[in-house]
Amino acid sequence: MLRIAVPNKGSLSGPAAEMLHEAGYQQRRESKELRIVDPENEVEFFYLRPRDIAIYVSSGRLDIGITGRDLLIDSGADAEEILPLGFARSTFRFAAKPGTAETIADLKGRTIATSYEGIVTQHLAEQRVDASVVHLDGAVETAIELGVAEAIADVVETGTSLRNAGLEVFGEPIMKSEAVVIRRTGADGEEPKVQQFLRRLQGVLVARTYVMMDYDCRVEQLEKAVALTPGLESPTVSPLHNEGWVAVRAMVPAKEAQRIMDDLYAIGARAILTTAIHACRL
Repeated sequence: MLRIAVPNKGSLSGPAAEMLHEAGYQQRRESKELRIVDPENEVEFFYLRPRDIAIYVSSGRLDIGITGRDLLIDSGADAEEILPLGFARSTFRFAAKPGTAETIADLKGRTIATSYEGIVTQHLAEQRVDASVVHLDGAVETAIELGVAEAIADVVETGTSLRNAGLEVFGEPIMKSEAVVIRRTGADGEEPKVQQFLRRLQGVLVARTYVMMDYDCRVEQLEKAVALTPGLESPTVSPLHNEGWVAVRAMVPAKEAQRIMDDLYAIGARAILTTAIHACRL
């Protein structure tokens, strides 16, 4: 039975459960459930605090887990990332009152407040900047106003909350995070159940990224059409009842689908359709 840690709340929880459901796994029906068994897929899910997941996985008590890259690094746990999942993206930046600092080097001898002490301490060490780090749980913007710190390090999305607090970002990003699948460092990466789990999630990621495109075109325009829709390996081409016409099917990137449809229409393709892909294996 594969034992998997899943976030029980926060920005990681909903998207993780949705992805697992799309991958064919049972998920809990109520938020109070802390453990469920999916006997058909031989998987046991444990719903844990996102910050604790790397610790549980590194202990070997659980086989793999879904958490944030930021939480993995901040934990210092003996676990490693094995698959990025593309949701819950965030960027970590330094911020301070205008004129306080322009680069990370300007933080030498200063105090920085953050909820991610592990990440910030490691980054400062890598940059050889000697600064003090104060750990706070949330609302770190007020640390500067109250004199606890001279700068902060936190997740920055639009920057609105920082501007409202009279702060501005400076320097290069500390790191970029997203949801990831993790395992204990050095664990058997070829374990069949783990590989099956990863293939399913990869199938969901591809299905979300591509659409299936079908269209008809004249034989003399086929090479131009294929150049526009090469597919992952090559498109499927079938003759139509009307002589001189073929039907083409290929996977195309979803974000480029409208442009590709325009280009196909311009060279004479017709009956151009796109359909969503719900699952796949490559």
